[in-house]
Parts: sequence; structure tokens; C-alpha cells
Amino acid sequence: MTEAVPHYRVAVIGTGFAGIGMAVRLRQAGLKDFVILERADGIGGTWRDNSYPGAACDVPSHLYSFSFALNPNWSRTFSPQPEIWDYMKRVAGEHGVDRHVRYNSDVRAAHWEPGNNRWRIETTDGTVTAQFLVSGAGPLADPTYPDIKGLDTFEGRLFHSAEWDHDHDLSGRRVAVIGTGASAIQFVPKIQPKVGRLTLFQRTAPWVMFRHDRDITKAESWLYRNVPGAQQIARKSIYWGRESYIFGFAKNPRLLGIVERLGRANINRSVKDPALRAKLTPSFRAGCKRILMSNDYYPALARPNVDVVTDGIVEVRPNSVVTRDSSGKETEHEVDTIILGTGFQVTDPPIAHRLYNSEGRSLAQHWGSNVQAFRGTTVNGFPNAFVLAGPNTGLGHTSQVFMIEAQIRYTMEALKYACRNRVDRLEPRPEAQRAYNRMIDKSMQGTVWVTGGCDSWYLNEEGRNTTLWPTFTWNYALRTRWFDPHNYDLRRVPRGGGKRKNAVPA
Repeated sequence: MTEAVPHYRVAVIGTGFAGIGMAVRLRQAGLKDFVILERADGIGGTWRDNSYPGAACDVPSHLYSFSFALNPNWSRTFSPQPEIWDYMKRVAGEHGVDRHVRYNSDVRAAHWEPGNNRWRIETTDGTVTAQFLVSGAGPLADPTYPDIKGLDTFEGRLFHSAEWDHDHDLSGRRVAVIGTGASAIQFVPKIQPKVGRLTLFQRTAPWVMFRHDRDITKAESWLYRNVPGAQQIARKSIYWGRESYIFGFAKNPRLLGIVERLGRANINRSVKDPALRAKLTPSFRAGCKRILMSNDYYPALARPNVDVVTDGIVEVRPNSVVTRDSSGKETEHEVDTIILGTGFQVTDPPIAHRLYNSEGRSLAQHWGSNVQAFRGTTVNGFPNAFVLAGPNTGLGHTSQVFMIEAQIRYTMEALKYACRNRVDRLEPRPEAQRAYNRMIDKSMQGTVWVTGGCDSWYLNEEGRNTTLWPTFTWNYALRTRWFDPHNYDLRRVPRGGGKRKNAVPA
């Protein structure tokens, strides 16, 4: 006898900030008929997985949290990874989210079945179906491994920063670090005192600013716990301060000259060697790539046991990394450990290869290199599906949690509309999606992200920014505050079709 496949009103993929936030809002709306599919054995997403030394958030603690669950007990102004992970687990527990999670359920494929008007989702823990599918698989979920000749022949220890090998003792090791992104900026200063020799292979020097990080005092914590509105005031002041960055990034990039002077001062403060200073000074406009924040990165690179290599990597051999300079001369760097700080699959998310429309085409095939969505959340051709942290919802200046909450609000408004109006299928109209993305492209013109002179992962092969939101985040929040049915093709349930149990209430 074939076992019945569990069916849900909503299926959510992932238990990062997006998945937890979506689940909380579903429960608050009275919907209990949903499941969260989590590939690991615990919640937390990227903040569970990225446990490398020095892992922390580069957005102030009070802003990097849910608006409905402020935390008065942050220990520092910029939260370390263990505290953020603990916060997420606490919020999930307090709101009953964890009881909806199916752990060790990695989504292998999700197919839209138009005849049954549902998504059929195949996981490593069995199959489920759902009328609505919400992807909370964020952009920092899957690490990127570089395409370097011979990488698979290396005989020492090799791992990505997102999959840190805590059992591998780095004491006295000859360590190669490939990449100078946000993760490397944090873990390099932590491992530098332990290793025998650290060789940092830098393709592009990032802008690194001084981070004003400090302990949050007991008096401040008491104030946030006992004075209503005190933490909200702190949060809003940080929010509007961060919003002001857009004047430089998107409105008048010449203002970023001030940022660049601060960045050079940060280099000069810590690095006395002129040759090393030259290597570490970026050649592009600040903000074109993500601006990083650290107080100990430059001092670590100036230590005697560190080499910064800017020549291109030719290949990896069993016990070394080989580079070639502009004259064609090759140099072999002997190492016994390689740590990859090469980022994540942001512009080609693996989850897009696992969602299939009624024609059997994956979302990745549907998109190609030109990733687009409507309101950054819904995609024409993929009914009843919502993508949190989707195209053009990324940020370079403030809290991603703010954007995720805006998308969750929009998704909830869509589900409530469907319930009130007996709609069982919704899909953005192609003309609405095209018009929305024309607005995105027009707003992106003249911003530092397309004129800053760098080759960043924000851009696709044609030079279109498919990743970032091009202006103030409050603008996005206004655009997603209400569901807009006129921009959607809707299918209504005939009268007499009945009302689904546990539907999202109006």
C-alpha cells in the first residue's frame, strides 16, 4: 500500500532569517498548516554554517534582528556569530517555529503540477506537496569553489571558510588563503598569530574601513530591557544613519571620496611598508564592491609571518600554489593548508536549479544570466512561488533582515488576498515584471555599482546588476507593503468549492 504524501498549505525552504521570519508571521496569522524543509539537523542557515574564527556581522546588532523580536542582551555593537545563531534559535523556540521543521530534508527538486494546482517537493527525507512554496534559501547558503587547475590534486588540508575544519590545528602551518572577501577579512587576523607562515592570495584589494565595535554596557542593556521604546530609538537612529549611505552609492558617487580618504587613512595607520600599502590600496571607487569593516585586518597583514601575493594563481600542485607575474615569471609557494575565502553562489543560487515550472524548465534555465523577479519576490512562469532574498533585494549598506521582512509582509498580503478572494493560483503578469525591472535598471544608472570601475559579483555577464536594490530601503518597503492583484494573473475557486481548512485568515 502506497503511503500518502503529506500536503500543506505552505512549504518553506530553509531556516535562516527568511525561513524563521516567514514561519513566525504564518503562525501569527493563524496558519498552522505549513512545513519548513531544512537540509541540516538544526536551524540557523548561514549563521549556523559559518563558524570560522572571527565570524561576526558587519551590520550593527540592533538593526540586524527582527523588528518583532528585538534583543536587549547583545554583548557588542556588532554581534559575533554565536550570539546571532543563539538569537535565531531563541526566536524560533519562543514562536513555536521549530515544531514545523522537517530536519535533514534537503530539497532535491520541486515541480509545479498545474493539474493538481500544487508544488510537488522531493527531499532527501521523502516527498511533500504544497499549494504555495516559499524559498528562504538565502544567497549565502552555498560556498563557491574556484576553478583553479590542480586544486583537486592538493595533498594537504583544503577547506572553504563556510565549512571550517575546526579539527585541523593551524599552529605552525604554512597556510594559503585564497580570496579577500568579507569572511577572509574576519578570519585572517584570528589565524595569523597561530600559523607559521600565511600567504594571502589577493586578486582585488577591497576597501576596508575602521569598525567602531565595542562592548554594550550593562547600563545600556538595562535601559533596553526596562525602558519601553529605548531600543527602538537606537534601532531607528542606526537605520536612518545607514540609509544616508545611499546618497553616495546611488545619488552622487563623488561623495564617496570622503569614504576613500578614510579607507586610505585606515591603511596608512597600520601599514608602514610602501610596497604593501600599494598592494592593499583599491583601484576602484569605494562601494563598487562591498565595503568591508575591520580593525585588525591591516595590522595582521603587516606582521612578519604574512605575505600578500597579487600575482595570478596559475595552478595548485600537491604541496604548493603556483603564481605568475606580469612578465611571465612563475613562483611556487609551498603550503600545507589552503583556506578558500572565495564567497558564495550568489548570482547562480543552487535552489534555482531545483525549482521546475509546468514545462519542466528549472528556474535557473528560465532566468539564464538575466535574473529577474517582480517585487524581487515572485516570478512569471512559476505560480504560487515566492523567493525571499530574491533578485535585486540585496544590500550593500544596511540590514538584509529589513528587506526580508518587507518581502515576508508582501508574501503574507498575497496569501491573505488569496484566502479572502477564493484565489488558488497567482502568478505575476509578464508585462508587470518587465515594467518593474525596467524601473530597477533605470534607477541603477549612475550608481557606484555600475560606474565604480570594478568587476563585482553584483553584475551578470551583460553588466546588469541583478543583485542589489538600487535606492533607499524604505522605498522598497513601501512598494511591498500591500499586495497588488492587478499585476497578477489570478485563478479563482468556483463558488461551492469550499474553503480550505487552516487557510490564512483575512
